[in-house]
Amino acid sequence: MRIGLLTEGGYPYLSGDARLWCDRLVRGLGQHDFDVYALSRSERQQGEGFVELPPQVGRVRTAPLWTAGDDGVAYGRRARRRFAECYGELAAAVCAGDAVMEGAASASGDGSLDVADRFGSALYGLAELVRDAGGGLTSALRSETAVRALESACRAPGALRTARGARVPDLLTVADRIERTLRPLSLDWYGEQDGLGSVDLCHATSGGAAALPGLLARHFWGVPLLVTEYGVRLRAHYLDSREESGPVRALLAAFHGRLAAEMYRQAALITPGNTHARRWQERCGADRAKLRTVYPGMEASPFWEVGERADCADPDTLVWVGRMEPDKDLVSLLHAFAAVRKERPRARLRIIGAPVEGPAGAAYRADCKMLAARLFPDEVGGVREIGGRPGSRVPPVSFEEIGGPEVPSLAEAYAAGAVVVLSSVVEGFPNGLVEAMFCGRATVSTDVGAVVEVIGGTGLVVPPRNPRALAEACVALLRDPERRALLGAAARARALELFTVEQNIAAFHGIYLEIVSHSPVRRAATDEPLPFAVPAEAHVRARWAESGTRPASVSGPRWAVGVAGAAGALPGSGAAGARLGSGAAGVAARSGAAGALPASGSAGACPGSGAASAGSGAAQEPVPAGKGTR
Repeated sequence: MRIGLLTEGGYPYLSGDARLWCDRLVRGLGQHDFDVYALSRSERQQGEGFVELPPQVGRVRTAPLWTAGDDGVAYGRRARRRFAECYGELAAAVCAGDAVMEGAASASGDGSLDVADRFGSALYGLAELVRDAGGGLTSALRSETAVRALESACRAPGALRTARGARVPDLLTVADRIERTLRPLSLDWYGEQDGLGSVDLCHATSGGAAALPGLLARHFWGVPLLVTEYGVRLRAHYLDSREESGPVRALLAAFHGRLAAEMYRQAALITPGNTHARRWQERCGADRAKLRTVYPGMEASPFWEVGERADCADPDTLVWVGRMEPDKDLVSLLHAFAAVRKERPRARLRIIGAPVEGPAGAAYRADCKMLAARLFPDEVGGVREIGGRPGSRVPPVSFEEIGGPEVPSLAEAYAAGAVVVLSSVVEGFPNGLVEAMFCGRATVSTDVGAVVEVIGGTGLVVPPRNPRALAEACVALLRDPERRALLGAAARARALELFTVEQNIAAFHGIYLEIVSHSPVRRAATDEPLPFAVPAEAHVRARWAESGTRPASVSGPRWAVGVAGAAGALPGSGAAGARLGSGAAGVAARSGAAGALPASGSAGACPGSGAASAGSGAAQEPVPAGKGTR
């Protein structure tokens, strides 16, 4: 099948979010063709070029989200009136408070007048305006008409309380952010022959602007949409908008919430990367029946050697690995280590990683070094025996980067200590924790994001911003080498079972087949029949009577015919119908045949998602009466 892969700020560019994951997915599913539709976030990213693309990538189309200014499109009077109506509805839906939403929902028995429908109708109305009138919406979405519509919606009765205090600079900021998110409405990606109308499935690798082309492809051509979110856009907005004014935060949160709700409503399936993201999606209105947790696939081979070899690390060393930024809360880690040193005077903390780009990252690293110097003023340069070299000068706390002689690789960074520590106050899916598990290391982590779900009982978890609890957990593992070894082995086994590239690719292979099996074939079959164009029962090998009411007799042993006639099916007979539940993803059985597997029985369901694998006790397709085993 042909997949339209929708990305924002990542693949196929050399840098960005989810680049490696997308590349592994495309290369791992070589039986499918991919068209990549990518939105770039900066001029630098766009100038870096693409990664080496595999042959199954047929078409790459890109568009920038970072450019600003007038697109030079001037609509006529009728088009301007149409834009004002659609944008006014969009602004009213964004600014509507809870009281307005509840009142609209109760006033309409079928829900046609509720806020979600108003937002969706306005969104697709803007897209249809671009298709009918041509040009783009950049100028219109930044125009005085748009700002006045936002102002009227903020001042309307029942509007969000925080939005009522929005001033002109706030409204200009909100209009600018909305325009950037809605920029895909103006793209020429939606043709039936040379655009998203020609693909069998749209796979959005994130929410927000990346999923918008998939929404329009579904609206215009009925293309099914799959949404994968390893980080929920609304949560990211709450974390990134701390410096904005209250009205701006409230309006943009409402906008992203409405867009997410529409995306979840129209998606065929939604694949969160963990239960933490899944809870956010449910809060934004996602239907639980559409949710399938698929953990990110990570490459285990770089850590294989460290995980297999005996633990040769210093038994008194704690290791922290990652990017140095305030969300990692190294301040609490340093205070916790001060308490560890009181119990274990020979303990050492190695902080390995580079600061985030920019002056803020460098300043944070400098602050952490100053704090370490204050906490351990008389111990810097202390003499102790380490690595079989008596008299080596080793500071209690060291700041290192990967690539030097002491830490040549990421795997060696995790191998440098007996215990790996994660002290974050904000975390999504903890990739660094999984890497430590691949290396067979015992871990101490804070209870944030998906940490508990990833650890699953193979490490110690403490509350965030609690140096005392963090210190006690570290001391407990430093004192007990047998416990460290058991936890490390269990962590490695869990990571290899749940978080590898192979399980991720297998899950999406099954999900692709499942979605397409439920979708009608939109193109005429002129030569060879298209996949999924025939009902599943047509693939069951049996001869039927012309009347269609009774199966024709089949020659075979009398006992076989008798059993088949009584039971209707022979368990384990090897008949084609019995293989439907245990074959390739059970795809045919889901298209409406008798005994079809439920949607939750997809073979693509990932471990931990709560979905049973196909063929694990599900009802099998009955064999027509009169057919014996062969």
